Amino acid sequence: MREVLKDLTELSGPCGFEHDVARYIYNKVQELADETKVDGAGNVTAVLKGAHDGPDVIVSAHMDEIGFIVKKIEDNGLIRFEKLGGHDDRILLAQKVQIRTEEGLRYGVIGTISAHMMKFDDPQKVRKHAELYIDAGVDSRQEAEELGIQIGDPVTYAAGELTFGKNRIMGKSFDDRAGCAVLLQTLAELDRSEFHGTLYAVFSVQEEVGLRGAKVAGQHLPADLAIAVDTTAVSDTPEAMMDNTLGLGKGPGIKVMDFSLIASVPVRKKLIKTAEKHNLPYQLEVFPGIGTDGGALHQSNSGVPTGVISIPTRYAHSPVEVMDLSDLENSKELLKLFLLELRERSEFKFI
Repeated sequence: MREVLKDLTELSGPCGFEHDVARYIYNKVQELADETKVDGAGNVTAVLKGAHDGPDVIVSAHMDEIGFIVKKIEDNGLIRFEKLGGHDDRILLAQKVQIRTEEGLRYGVIGTISAHMMKFDDPQKVRKHAELYIDAGVDSRQEAEELGIQIGDPVTYAAGELTFGKNRIMGKSFDDRAGCAVLLQTLAELDRSEFHGTLYAVFSVQEEVGLRGAKVAGQHLPADLAIAVDTTAVSDTPEAMMDNTLGLGKGPGIKVMDFSLIASVPVRKKLIKTAEKHNLPYQLEVFPGIGTDGGALHQSNSGVPTGVISIPTRYAHSPVEVMDLSDLENSKELLKLFLLELRERSEFKFI
């Protein structure tokens, strides 16, 4: 799982441009599933049938990462850009980026003024992304175009994952390539001779711009219940708004609610029961500042009981997201063991 996550984070795949990630995952799941398909939106769905009758369950993890798109190339070769997904403009300055062109990756940096010029500037000012530019190392629009850079090319933070500290990694796009790695490993380890039901493993597109892929998947897949696997932002650092309700290394979050979903009570209780039965650490997550594929899946068809397994991270939507590897492993174990506990289609009914 660790190597798969490294592979996934090295790929460029912002919202609407998940193609390379989808190809990688499609090739992986073909060896693991009974059926693999890609729908019109770009979602990759792997179908795995258990040896016993049981519920239809969707498990979704999104392939897209936050990024940018080339909007304009100035005469001097500097590149204006728009956002794909949610960003904090305060962290954009001086970040290394990669531009995915039809001729391969090109690198650049989001420009900033020299520290020597701060005395001529307002140090409190946060420049909006529309005021910023990417320096691709050229002096003209023609030179940029000769590198293959065009309007509409996707841009992400430059890849580069590092292991550090006791058991932690930092890098881009853990949101939600970590969830994709968890779902891939679960497919690899799930003993179908012990599994009751049918699993629809959905690797979705465009979650970061409105849960769009999950909405499409939920409209055409049967489901007695659904689980989203995504990252969540912890609150264990000293900033004033942090309340220390979620922390790194303390186990996966079991969602209670966020702005897109109030988790199904029976699904949540089943996740808790599974974690306690198998001595897995977990945290209950009440965090209105986030949304997941679960927000779209629970509104599918006539309504689907839905829960979320959340992988704790720090510094979400940045090029240096941080994750504890024990949380990654325990999230995979919780998902796998939860699926193996399933028996009855009616278990998650509202009343």
